[in-house]
Amino acid sequence: MPVVAAEAKQTSPAAAVRSNVLLGLLPFVLIVAVYLFASHERLADNPQDKLLPSLAQMAEAIDRYALQPDPQSGQYVLAADTWASLKRIALGAGSAALAGLLAGLNMGLIARAKTLFSPFLVFLSMVPPLAILPILFIALGVDELSKVALIFLGVFPVIARDIQLTAERIPREQIVKALTLGASSADVIYGLVLPQVLPRLIDAVRLSLGGAWLFLIAAEAIASTEGLGYRIFLVRRYLSMDVILPYVFWITMLGFAADWLLRQFIARRFRWYAAVGA
Repeated sequence: MPVVAAEAKQTSPAAAVRSNVLLGLLPFVLIVAVYLFASHERLADNPQDKLLPSLAQMAEAIDRYALQPDPQSGQYVLAADTWASLKRIALGAGSAALAGLLAGLNMGLIARAKTLFSPFLVFLSMVPPLAILPILFIALGVDELSKVALIFLGVFPVIARDIQLTAERIPREQIVKALTLGASSADVIYGLVLPQVLPRLIDAVRLSLGGAWLFLIAAEAIASTEGLGYRIFLVRRYLSMDVILPYVFWITMLGFAADWLLRQFIARRFRWYAAVGA
């Protein structure tokens, strides 16, 4: 143990950061190396193989979809698809976050609201969102509303239950003191508890983004004329892996960027929450 402690003391913070960065990058480097080797071997046997395109083929596809306007529409296809998908994600996840916040706060702090709505919310959370996608298309049509509704139904129960549990963990002493000093129920819910659960709400949204993307891509694949999911399922009939893989990578990077931005916002705006989490 003393030897380990001595080695830890000799390691500078800058060296520790470099070491952590290298360790974090190692899995990515290994995956890329394995892919490049497998792609080279397949293309060496069959230059027309489409399963594992080379980096040059994917770069050509990126240039065609991202950097050159479409001859028919005049739009940059990747930009148009990204904008369409991000609007749907923002509307679906944003409305689910707002509704989940209101529902979770009231169920976590008002006994009658919990008794009335909590069983239904638990039941709703067990309904597979993708299973009701045909129902949404039939009831709401195949336009934007059904896609946003699918994201909402998939994300809302998770956020609402998370906020409910967070509100229930607020120390009762705070609520009793506020009521003793003359605060109303609305003052307690929205003045005392709301500021304390806001960072948890952002965390819940952040953790729900993966599911939101899943629901969005499923909806776009079935009925849409633009969007990242639509484009992936459109080109799959041609086995265009040179387009599919960059699109999947782009979706992953969008999700990663959103996750990073939300974590940074929490760390800077709610320092107390970040400290407690640490």
